[in-house]
Amino acid sequence: MFLWKGDSCRYNACTFLEESPSYFQLTREYHEIKDQALEICPEYAVVYKHKSTAYLKTGDFVGWKKLIDQAVDLYPEENLDYRGWCRFQFFRDYQGAIDDIERLEDLVDYDIGFCQNGDYHLVIAKGLCYKMIGENEKAIEIIQGQIERDPSSVGLYDYLHLGVLYLENGEYDKALEAFSEQKKYYELAECLYYEAMVFKKLEQQAAYETSVQKAHALYTDSQHMIDTYTHHVDKVYLAEIEAELAQMDR
Repeated sequence: MFLWKGDSCRYNACTFLEESPSYFQLTREYHEIKDQALEICPEYAVVYKHKSTAYLKTGDFVGWKKLIDQAVDLYPEENLDYRGWCRFQFFRDYQGAIDDIERLEDLVDYDIGFCQNGDYHLVIAKGLCYKMIGENEKAIEIIQGQIERDPSSVGLYDYLHLGVLYLENGEYDKALEAFSEQKKYYELAECLYYEAMVFKKLEQQAAYETSVQKAHALYTDSQHMIDTYTHHVDKVYLAEIEAELAQMDR
């Protein structure tokens, strides 16, 4: 692709990397080879991105930021998605993530795609960021709009988050509708827990107890939100479910 575009700089760096030995990304050898590629082409942004990931995984967030910023400065349309998602997932820098995602939307005329771990379309991630800075109405507008605009992009947890937003807004019928849709995609403990919270608000005791018991069964069967590195927005913990069970037994 680089050669076809007449970009011999990145072409030569890419060829060098393809012909080099492969090392684990946390080793010295890995970074030495990447640095040699940058000597061939200092503008090969993907190398800065790859190096930054190693720093992120080892907890050197300052090192990560310096490297990913270099990648974004060189080719923003290719790297804003990754930086924006990491700002959201690892740093809870919600405004920074919004800024990156919205900048990317302004730069390109195609679908901006999914986040790094594949859990969310980036538009959904942007909606969650707005939720976390207290703008629930805007979050609902963004998430509902993305679902309606592209049903094929609906992820594992999209309807769950939408339902929680409606629950927080006191729109209980809409919350139950969203949780019902969530169960069609993936029935998980969080969905049943929040559904139980709706029934609790509506003083529907039998439905509340049934949902709490089902949430507990799903959680102990490992059907709950999980990520290798961080915790999801709206994640529920076993202790929270057990607290509701304890109340029921009084």
